[in-house]
Amino acid sequence: MCRPWAGSVPLLVVAVRRKLGAAFRIGRPCHRHHDKLVIKGELKEQAVAETIGWIGLGSIGHRMVRHLAEAGHPLVVADIANTGSAPPGARIATSNGEVAASADIVILSLPNGRITETVAREIVAAKGRRARIVVETSTIGIAAAEFAARILREADIELVDAPVSGGIAGAEKATLAVMVACPEQSFARVQPLLALMGKPFHVGPRPGQGQAVKLLNNFLSATALAATSEAVAFGTAQGLPMQTILDVVNAATGRNTATDDKFPRRILTERYDAGFTTTLQAKDVRLYLENARAAGIADEIASVIDAVWSKMDADMPGADITRMYPYTKGGRGRKGRDS
Repeated sequence: MCRPWAGSVPLLVVAVRRKLGAAFRIGRPCHRHHDKLVIKGELKEQAVAETIGWIGLGSIGHRMVRHLAEAGHPLVVADIANTGSAPPGARIATSNGEVAASADIVILSLPNGRITETVAREIVAAKGRRARIVVETSTIGIAAAEFAARILREADIELVDAPVSGGIAGAEKATLAVMVACPEQSFARVQPLLALMGKPFHVGPRPGQGQAVKLLNNFLSATALAATSEAVAFGTAQGLPMQTILDVVNAATGRNTATDDKFPRRILTERYDAGFTTTLQAKDVRLYLENARAAGIADEIASVIDAVWSKMDADMPGADITRMYPYTKGGRGRKGRDS
C-alpha cells in the first residue's frame, strides 16, 4: 500500500534478500533496469534483470538460454517442438508473436535462414510488439541475414547478426565464440547478455559480416577434420599408433582443432560425440561455398570439402561429424567401413 510522504512521493515497502533485511524503495523507478533502495538510511541502486525473449530451444539453444536464467533474467521462450527443455521458471509462450510482445530483446537460435525469415515476419506482425532488437545466433548465411535485417528494419527493429561457434560443449560451459555484427550502440546493448554465454567479438557494423566470419571458421574446421581423418588413416596404415601421430603433430606444424580436440577427445576414445551432425556440417560447408562463389573467391578446395561432407551425409545422414574418421578409414562409402 502506498502512503503520502515528502510531497506525496510514494513509499513502497518491498521484500529483499534475507542478507539485506528490511528495505524501502522510494520514488518511481528512474530506469527500467534499476530499483532505488533505502537500506539503513542509505540510498542505493539495485540492478533488476531484464526480461529476455528466446525463440528456438534446440540442442544448442536450450543450453545457451540456461545461462541467462542462471544470471537471473526472466525469460519468455517459444519453440515449435522443444519447450520441455526450457529453463525452470521460464514462461512458455504460445507463439513467436507473444515473445515479441513480452521483451525488448529477442534472441533466436534456429535451424536455417528460411525459418529465420519466417520468424522475423512474425515478430514484425506481433500484436503489442515490444521487440526492438533481434539477435540471430544461428548460421544462416550472409544473404539470409541481410534479408532478415531488411524485414525487421521496416518495423524499426535492429538485427544483431551474432552466430556462435563452440558446439554443444561451448554452449554448455558458456565458452562459445560469438561473432557479432551490428552498430556499436547495439553491441553495447547486447554485449552483457552475450557475455553470459561466451566471448563476444564485435566483427563489424553490418548484418551478414558475423555470418561471413562464422562461415569461414566452419569451413576451416570442416577442412581440418576431413584432412586430419585422411592423414591419420594414412599413418595408422603404416603401423603407427594414433596417439603417437597426435602427439607428434600437436608438437609440430600440422596441429589444428581436429588433432588438438576432436581426435584425442572424441575419436581416439571412440565416443564420437562432438554433438554436431553431418547434415549441419554439410549445410555449413555448402553455405560457405555458395558465398565464396558469390564473392568471386577461389573455391577449388571448398568444392572438394563440400563434396566430401555431402557424400558422408548422404551415406550417414545425421551421424556425428567425428565419425568422419572411421568413414574415411573404411573408404568413404565402401561397404564394411567402421561404425
